Amino acid sequence: MYDLIIIGGGPAGLTAGIYAARARLNACLLERGLPGGMAATTEKIENYPGFPDGIGGPELMMNFQAQAEKLGLVIRSEEVTEISLVGPVKQVHTTAGVLEAQTIIIATGSYPQKLGVPGEDELYGQGVSYCATCDGAFFRNREIVVVGGGDAAIDEAIFLTRFASKVTIVHRREGFRAAQISVERAQANPKIAFHLNAVVQSIEGNNGVEKVVLKDVHTGELSELNAQGVFIYVGQIPNGSYLGDTLELTEQGYVKADAKMHTNVAGVFVAGDIRETPLRQVATAVGDGAVAAMEAEKYIAGQH
Repeated sequence: MYDLIIIGGGPAGLTAGIYAARARLNACLLERGLPGGMAATTEKIENYPGFPDGIGGPELMMNFQAQAEKLGLVIRSEEVTEISLVGPVKQVHTTAGVLEAQTIIIATGSYPQKLGVPGEDELYGQGVSYCATCDGAFFRNREIVVVGGGDAAIDEAIFLTRFASKVTIVHRREGFRAAQISVERAQANPKIAFHLNAVVQSIEGNNGVEKVVLKDVHTGELSELNAQGVFIYVGQIPNGSYLGDTLELTEQGYVKADAKMHTNVAGVFVAGDIRETPLRQVATAVGDGAVAAMEAEKYIAGQH
Protein backbone atom coordinates (compact mmCIF):
# COMPACT_ATOMS: atom_id res chain seq x y z
CA MET A 1 0.00 0.00 0.00
CA TYR A 2 1.62 3.23 -1.18
CA ASP A 3 0.82 6.82 -0.31
CA LEU A 4 1.30 7.71 -3.97
CA ILE A 5 1.74 5.88 -7.25
CA ILE A 6 3.11 7.92 -10.17
CA ILE A 7 2.34 6.42 -13.57
CA GLY A 8 4.92 7.50 -16.15
CA GLY A 9 8.61 8.33 -15.88
CA GLY A 10 9.06 11.38 -18.11
CA PRO A 11 9.95 14.88 -16.83
CA ALA A 12 6.54 15.29 -15.12
CA GLY A 13 6.58 11.91 -13.39
CA LEU A 14 10.22 12.13 -12.28
CA THR A 15 9.70 15.66 -10.91
CA ALA A 16 6.61 14.48 -9.03
CA GLY A 17 8.77 11.66 -7.67
CA ILE A 18 11.46 14.09 -6.50
CA TYR A 19 8.91 16.24 -4.65
CA ALA A 20 7.11 13.21 -3.21
CA ALA A 21 10.36 11.70 -1.94
CA ARG A 22 11.38 15.00 -0.35
CA ALA A 23 7.97 15.09 1.36
CA ARG A 24 8.74 11.62 2.75
CA LEU A 25 5.75 10.06 1.02
CA ASN A 26 5.86 6.30 0.48
CA ALA A 27 5.83 6.71 -3.30
CA CYS A 28 6.41 4.48 -6.29
CA LEU A 29 6.92 5.40 -9.93
CA LEU A 30 5.87 2.98 -12.68
CA GLU A 31 7.54 3.20 -16.10
CA ARG A 32 7.18 0.57 -18.82
CA GLY A 33 10.39 1.56 -20.61
CA LEU A 34 13.45 3.62 -19.79
CA PRO A 35 12.71 6.70 -17.65
CA GLY A 36 12.83 10.02 -19.45
CA GLY A 37 9.90 9.83 -21.84
CA MET A 38 9.97 11.72 -25.13
CA ALA A 39 12.50 14.17 -23.67
CA ALA A 40 15.07 11.37 -23.53
CA THR A 41 14.79 10.95 -27.32
CA THR A 42 15.53 14.63 -28.00
CA GLU A 43 19.13 15.18 -29.10
CA LYS A 44 19.52 18.63 -27.55
CA ILE A 45 17.24 20.73 -25.35
CA GLU A 46 17.99 24.45 -25.58
CA ASN A 47 14.98 26.00 -23.83
CA TYR A 48 15.24 24.40 -20.38
CA PRO A 49 16.49 27.05 -17.93
CA GLY A 50 19.92 26.71 -16.38
CA PHE A 51 21.76 25.35 -19.42
CA PRO A 52 22.93 28.31 -21.54
CA ASP A 53 24.62 25.97 -24.04
CA GLY A 54 21.74 23.49 -24.04
CA ILE A 55 21.88 19.93 -22.75
CA GLY A 56 21.29 16.53 -24.31
CA GLY A 57 17.82 15.14 -23.63
CA PRO A 58 19.15 11.73 -22.48
CA GLU A 59 21.64 13.40 -20.13
CA LEU A 60 19.03 15.70 -18.61
CA MET A 61 16.61 12.84 -18.00
CA MET A 62 19.34 10.64 -16.48
CA ASN A 63 20.00 13.49 -14.04
CA PHE A 64 16.29 13.67 -13.21
CA GLN A 65 16.23 9.93 -12.52
CA ALA A 66 19.44 9.96 -10.47
CA GLN A 67 18.12 12.79 -8.29
CA ALA A 68 14.79 11.03 -7.70
CA GLU A 69 16.46 7.73 -6.77
CA LYS A 70 19.01 9.45 -4.54
CA LEU A 71 16.09 10.87 -2.55
CA GLY A 72 14.64 7.39 -2.17
CA LEU A 73 12.00 7.15 -4.91
CA VAL A 74 11.19 3.56 -5.89
CA ILE A 75 11.08 3.13 -9.68
CA ARG A 76 9.50 -0.07 -10.97
CA SER A 77 9.69 -1.26 -14.56
CA GLU A 78 6.08 -2.27 -15.13
CA GLU A 79 3.43 -1.43 -17.69
CA VAL A 80 0.06 -0.26 -16.38
CA THR A 81 -2.87 -2.06 -18.02
CA GLU A 82 -5.81 -0.71 -16.02
CA ILE A 83 -6.64 1.51 -13.07
CA SER A 84 -9.56 1.31 -10.61
CA LEU A 85 -10.40 4.63 -8.96
CA VAL A 86 -13.55 3.75 -7.01
CA GLY A 87 -13.31 4.47 -3.28
CA PRO A 88 -10.50 5.87 -1.11
CA VAL A 89 -8.02 3.15 -2.13
CA LYS A 90 -6.96 3.32 -5.78
CA GLN A 91 -5.82 0.17 -7.58
CA VAL A 92 -3.24 0.08 -10.37
CA HIS A 93 -3.13 -3.11 -12.42
CA THR A 94 0.25 -3.77 -14.06
CA THR A 95 1.89 -6.57 -16.02
CA ALA A 96 3.33 -7.77 -12.70
CA GLY A 97 0.26 -7.57 -10.44
CA VAL A 98 -1.96 -5.12 -8.59
CA LEU A 99 -0.69 -2.16 -6.54
CA GLU A 100 -2.71 0.06 -4.19
CA ALA A 101 -2.33 3.68 -3.16
CA GLN A 102 -4.18 6.57 -1.56
CA THR A 103 -3.31 8.87 -4.47
CA ILE A 104 -2.27 8.57 -8.10
CA ILE A 105 -0.51 10.94 -10.47
CA ILE A 106 -1.15 10.28 -14.16
CA ALA A 107 1.97 11.30 -16.13
CA THR A 108 2.18 8.97 -19.11
CA GLY A 109 2.67 11.69 -21.70
CA SER A 110 1.98 11.20 -25.39
CA TYR A 111 3.34 9.39 -28.45
CA PRO A 112 3.85 10.41 -32.09
CA GLN A 113 0.90 10.92 -34.40
CA LYS A 114 1.11 8.95 -37.65
CA LEU A 115 0.44 10.38 -41.11
CA GLY A 116 -1.76 7.41 -42.02
CA VAL A 117 -0.48 7.18 -45.59
CA PRO A 118 0.44 4.13 -47.70
CA GLY A 119 3.97 2.91 -47.00
CA GLU A 120 4.25 4.46 -43.54
CA ASP A 121 3.67 1.26 -41.57
CA GLU A 122 5.22 -1.02 -44.16
CA LEU A 123 8.50 0.91 -44.19
CA TYR A 124 8.68 1.70 -40.47
CA GLY A 125 12.20 0.84 -39.35
CA GLN A 126 13.31 0.72 -42.98
CA GLY A 127 13.56 4.46 -43.46
CA VAL A 128 10.42 5.70 -41.71
CA SER A 129 11.11 7.00 -38.19
CA TYR A 130 9.66 9.23 -35.48
CA CYS A 131 12.95 9.74 -33.60
CA ALA A 132 15.90 11.55 -35.15
CA THR A 133 18.09 10.97 -32.10
CA CYS A 134 17.46 7.23 -32.30
CA ASP A 135 17.89 6.75 -36.04
CA GLY A 136 19.63 9.79 -37.54
CA ALA A 137 23.07 8.17 -37.65
CA PHE A 138 21.76 5.48 -40.03
CA PHE A 139 21.32 8.11 -42.74
CA ARG A 140 24.84 9.38 -43.33
CA ASN A 141 25.13 11.03 -46.76
CA ARG A 142 21.50 10.18 -47.54
CA GLU A 143 18.58 12.40 -48.50
CA ILE A 144 15.93 12.80 -45.80
CA VAL A 145 12.40 14.21 -45.68
CA VAL A 146 11.12 15.70 -42.41
CA VAL A 147 7.34 16.13 -42.19
CA GLY A 148 5.88 18.82 -39.91
CA GLY A 149 6.08 22.48 -38.99
CA GLY A 150 6.36 22.57 -35.21
CA ASP A 151 9.35 22.82 -32.91
CA ALA A 152 10.14 19.11 -33.06
CA ALA A 153 10.14 19.04 -36.87
CA ILE A 154 12.40 22.06 -37.28
CA ASP A 155 14.79 21.19 -34.44
CA GLU A 156 15.19 17.59 -35.55
CA ALA A 157 15.65 18.63 -39.19
CA ILE A 158 18.58 20.77 -38.08
CA PHE A 159 19.96 17.85 -36.07
CA LEU A 160 19.66 15.51 -39.06
CA THR A 161 21.93 17.75 -41.17
CA ARG A 162 24.79 16.29 -39.13
CA PHE A 163 24.32 13.07 -41.05
CA ALA A 164 22.26 13.67 -44.20
CA SER A 165 23.46 15.13 -47.47
CA LYS A 166 20.12 16.96 -47.77
CA VAL A 167 17.06 17.47 -45.56
CA THR A 168 13.75 18.62 -47.06
CA ILE A 169 11.11 19.92 -44.66
CA VAL A 170 7.59 19.21 -45.94
CA HIS A 171 4.81 21.27 -44.33
CA ARG A 172 1.14 21.67 -45.22
CA ARG A 173 1.18 25.46 -44.70
CA GLU A 174 3.35 28.46 -45.55
CA GLY A 175 3.95 29.43 -41.94
CA PHE A 176 5.38 27.44 -39.04
CA ARG A 177 4.29 26.81 -35.46
CA ALA A 178 7.94 26.42 -34.43
CA ALA A 179 9.89 29.09 -32.59
CA GLN A 180 11.06 31.77 -35.02
CA ILE A 181 14.70 31.42 -33.94
CA SER A 182 14.63 27.75 -34.95
CA VAL A 183 12.97 28.51 -38.29
CA GLU A 184 15.62 31.14 -39.06
CA ARG A 185 18.37 28.69 -38.16
CA ALA A 186 16.87 26.09 -40.53
CA GLN A 187 16.47 28.63 -43.33
CA ALA A 188 20.15 29.58 -42.98
CA ASN A 189 21.32 25.95 -43.14
CA PRO A 190 22.61 25.13 -46.66
CA LYS A 191 21.62 21.46 -46.28
CA ILE A 192 17.93 22.24 -45.60
CA ALA A 193 15.30 22.80 -48.31
CA PHE A 194 11.59 23.52 -47.86
CA HIS A 195 8.56 22.11 -49.66
CA LEU A 196 5.59 24.08 -48.32
CA ASN A 197 1.82 23.87 -48.90
CA ALA A 198 2.21 20.15 -49.48
CA VAL A 199 1.20 16.91 -47.78
CA VAL A 200 2.62 13.42 -48.07
CA GLN A 201 0.47 11.24 -50.32
CA SER A 202 2.55 8.06 -49.95
CA ILE A 203 5.97 6.73 -48.98
CA GLU A 204 7.37 4.29 -51.50
CA GLY A 205 10.23 1.83 -51.86
CA ASN A 206 11.30 -1.81 -51.86
CA ASN A 207 13.13 -3.00 -48.73
CA GLY A 208 13.55 0.65 -47.73
CA VAL A 209 12.34 4.17 -48.47
CA GLU A 210 13.18 5.33 -52.00
CA LYS A 211 10.85 8.26 -52.59
CA VAL A 212 8.02 10.34 -51.14
CA VAL A 213 4.99 11.35 -53.21
CA LEU A 214 3.69 14.82 -52.31
CA LYS A 215 0.41 16.55 -53.07
CA ASP A 216 0.07 20.32 -53.42
CA VAL A 217 -2.73 21.41 -51.03
CA HIS A 218 -3.88 24.16 -53.42
CA THR A 219 -3.65 22.58 -56.88
CA GLY A 220 -3.76 18.87 -56.03
CA GLU A 221 -0.73 18.36 -58.25
CA LEU A 222 1.48 15.39 -57.35
CA SER A 223 5.27 15.46 -57.24
CA GLU A 224 8.03 13.15 -56.05
CA LEU A 225 11.04 13.60 -53.80
CA ASN A 226 13.93 11.16 -53.75
CA ALA A 227 14.61 10.17 -50.14
CA GLN A 228 16.04 7.30 -48.17
CA GLY A 229 14.60 8.46 -44.86
CA VAL A 230 11.31 10.02 -43.66
CA PHE A 231 11.08 11.50 -40.17
CA ILE A 232 7.53 12.36 -39.08
CA TYR A 233 6.66 15.11 -36.58
CA VAL A 234 2.97 15.99 -37.02
CA GLY A 235 1.78 15.97 -33.44
CA GLN A 236 1.21 13.75 -30.45
CA ILE A 237 -1.51 11.41 -29.15
CA PRO A 238 -2.15 11.14 -25.37
CA ASN A 239 -0.90 7.86 -23.95
CA GLY A 240 -3.96 6.94 -21.91
CA SER A 241 -5.38 3.68 -23.25
CA TYR A 242 -5.34 2.23 -19.71
CA LEU A 243 -7.50 5.03 -18.24
CA GLY A 244 -10.90 3.59 -19.10
CA ASP A 245 -13.86 5.96 -18.68
CA THR A 246 -13.42 7.04 -15.05
CA LEU A 247 -11.54 10.28 -15.67
CA GLU A 248 -12.95 13.24 -17.58
CA LEU A 249 -11.11 13.56 -20.90
CA THR A 250 -11.13 15.95 -23.85
CA GLU A 251 -12.30 14.79 -27.27
CA GLN A 252 -8.64 14.17 -28.14
CA GLY A 253 -8.16 11.99 -25.05
CA TYR A 254 -6.20 14.41 -22.85
CA VAL A 255 -7.01 14.42 -19.13
CA LYS A 256 -8.94 17.46 -17.92
CA ALA A 257 -7.68 19.11 -14.72
CA ASP A 258 -7.73 22.39 -12.84
CA ALA A 259 -4.72 24.65 -12.18
CA LYS A 260 -3.76 22.48 -9.20
CA MET A 261 -3.64 19.30 -11.33
CA HIS A 262 -6.82 17.89 -9.74
CA THR A 263 -8.86 15.61 -12.01
CA ASN A 264 -12.57 14.97 -11.54
CA VAL A 265 -11.71 12.05 -9.20
CA ALA A 266 -10.59 12.92 -5.66
CA GLY A 267 -7.02 11.80 -4.99
CA VAL A 268 -6.14 11.48 -8.67
CA PHE A 269 -3.89 14.12 -10.21
CA VAL A 270 -2.35 14.63 -13.64
CA ALA A 271 0.89 16.15 -14.91
CA GLY A 272 2.73 16.72 -18.18
CA ASP A 273 1.87 16.05 -21.80
CA ILE A 274 -1.18 13.87 -21.10
CA ARG A 275 -2.86 16.85 -19.47
CA GLU A 276 -5.03 19.34 -21.38
CA THR A 277 -2.50 22.18 -21.57
CA PRO A 278 -1.58 24.96 -24.02
CA LEU A 279 2.13 24.05 -24.01
CA ARG A 280 3.93 20.69 -23.92
CA GLN A 281 7.55 21.27 -22.94
CA VAL A 282 9.97 19.89 -20.35
CA ALA A 283 9.64 23.13 -18.37
CA THR A 284 5.84 22.92 -18.15
CA ALA A 285 5.95 19.19 -17.34
CA VAL A 286 8.31 19.90 -14.44
CA GLY A 287 5.96 22.54 -13.06
CA ASP A 288 3.00 20.19 -13.39
CA GLY A 289 4.85 17.38 -11.60
CA ALA A 290 5.81 19.60 -8.67
CA VAL A 291 2.26 20.90 -8.21
CA ALA A 292 0.71 17.44 -8.54
CA ALA A 293 3.01 15.95 -5.90
CA MET A 294 2.36 18.74 -3.43
CA GLU A 295 -1.39 18.46 -3.98
CA ALA A 296 -1.18 14.70 -3.42
CA GLU A 297 0.65 15.34 -0.13
CA LYS A 298 -2.09 17.77 0.97
CA TYR A 299 -4.80 15.27 0.03
CA ILE A 300 -3.12 12.51 2.06
CA ALA A 301 -2.71 14.82 5.07
CA GLY A 302 -6.41 15.70 4.85
CA GLN A 303 -7.41 12.02 5.01
CA HIS A 304 -5.81 11.53 8.43
